[in-house]
Amino acid sequence: MDDVVRNNIERFSGFAKLYDTYRPEAPKTVRELLIAYLGKKPDTVVDLGSGTGLSTFPWRHEARSVIGVEPNDDMRAQAERRAMDLGADNVTFLQGVSTAIPCSDASADLVTCSQSFHWMDPQPTLREVARVLRPGGVFAAYDCDWPPSCCLEADAAYETLLQSAEASIRRHVPEREQARKWPKEQHLDQIRASGLFSFAKEVVFHVETRLRADAFIGIALSQGQVQSALRRRLPDIEQEILAFETRVRAAFGDGDRPVWFSYRLRLGVKPRDAAT
Repeated sequence: MDDVVRNNIERFSGFAKLYDTYRPEAPKTVRELLIAYLGKKPDTVVDLGSGTGLSTFPWRHEARSVIGVEPNDDMRAQAERRAMDLGADNVTFLQGVSTAIPCSDASADLVTCSQSFHWMDPQPTLREVARVLRPGGVFAAYDCDWPPSCCLEADAAYETLLQSAEASIRRHVPEREQARKWPKEQHLDQIRASGLFSFAKEVVFHVETRLRADAFIGIALSQGQVQSALRRRLPDIEQEILAFETRVRAAFGDGDRPVWFSYRLRLGVKPRDAAT
């Protein structure tokens, strides 16, 4: 395992419970869209970079078999605990990386990456995805924008915290120990450039909910750069978090507020006449 893969995996160690508590579950719109492009309900779904299962479990009522592939032990253990609590017998979590998916050829109708494709080397990943997909199968990489949209003061505080954490990591962490992200805005171009899909497009939508201050704060604290800075005890990160929490609580007051999560979904369809 090279340093980039190892650093990307370790970025998510130590805060699986926080992540699972505050991150939004994959929205229903994702399932509806992918079923529409597949043309039927899937028999088997593979969720790459499945984390704590927030993007995996919603498929359990749509598919006969759902497989989450997650390389981080903390995240995968949290997902396995939740599977037991839910009695989700058709959901399985496997250790694995996107360039060596632990699934057989042409075994999945859908392969999804929720908030995860930017942590993967895109072209080797897409070759593995195409190997695992059945002819006519669909690949989807989808992300929500950070911060979620609430109001000027809360959004600005969120952005300031993330920028401060990123800047601190760049200053204090050796480059060889830093995680690497591939640009999300290039996801659709990567899918098309692979030459493995007969159709590709981007779909954008949003989901509205209501949150209290604690939930909005928890989402920000679940971001990888914030947790990396905390884990390494980088200078000023605790003061930055305190300032962020103060601004958000002032913006929310004692009640809840509407919050919008904006999603961008990039999908590719494997040719129906592709060799298996």
